[in-house]
Formats: sequence, C-alpha cells, structure tokens
Amino acid sequence: MPTVDQLFPTVRTARDAANLIAPALRSLKVEKLVVLHLDGARRLLGLMEGPAEAPAGASLPIRAVVADALRFESAAIVIGHNHPSGDPAPSRADIEATRRLATVLAELEIALHDHLIFTASDVCSFRALGLL
Repeated sequence: MPTVDQLFPTVRTARDAANLIAPALRSLKVEKLVVLHLDGARRLLGLMEGPAEAPAGASLPIRAVVADALRFESAAIVIGHNHPSGDPAPSRADIEATRRLATVLAELEIALHDHLIFTASDVCSFRALGLL
C-alpha cells in the first residue's frame, strides 16, 4: 500500500520539482507548460499540463494557471516549461510573464516558488538565478 508521501510527494527543492516535471517535458519538440499545485506543507495537490504550443514559444496562460490554483486551493505553485532549442536561459518574455504571474498570485496569497526551464539535458531555476 502506498504511503502518503508516495501519493502526495513533498516538493521542498527545485530538484524535487524538476523530478516531477521533467518526464512531461524533456523529449518534446515544442514548448509546453507544466504546473505543480502545492498545499501549505508543499505536498503535491495536482499536476496540470498546458497544451503544446508552436515551436516558436509557449505563452503563459495566467488566467488558466490562477483558475487551477483556486480550484486546487493551492498555497503555492511551481511552473516549468521546456526550451526545445537546447538553451535553458530564460527569455525576456519568460521573465516578464513570470513576474506578472507572481504578482497576480501574490494578491491571492498564493506563492510562486519557482519557474523551471528544461532542455533535453539541463534545467534552469528562476529562484536560483535570483529572478524570483
């Protein structure tokens, strides 16, 4: 029988989040968004995947992310998306959209713990870069 930790893993670090998100993103040829919804103890409430976007880039659907966070009653979220180009560095659009999302979430008392960008072999953390 699975334990509570197996059913609802705790996301304490960027590595914990990356381990949950990476399988959904690593091999894709188009950008895709994944959102981890967490409770106050950082236990996973749900994982939502956004639609795959055109190869030129993925948009951050702030309304949909917030609606899901409210539905899950999330205390916090971690977002991740991939860069099929192989460059894990955040784009200006990634930075601006993440800041907008963080502002909206903060008004609702929901924390944005991190935004991770994945390539086939690397992951980049906004938090580690000082962007959150």
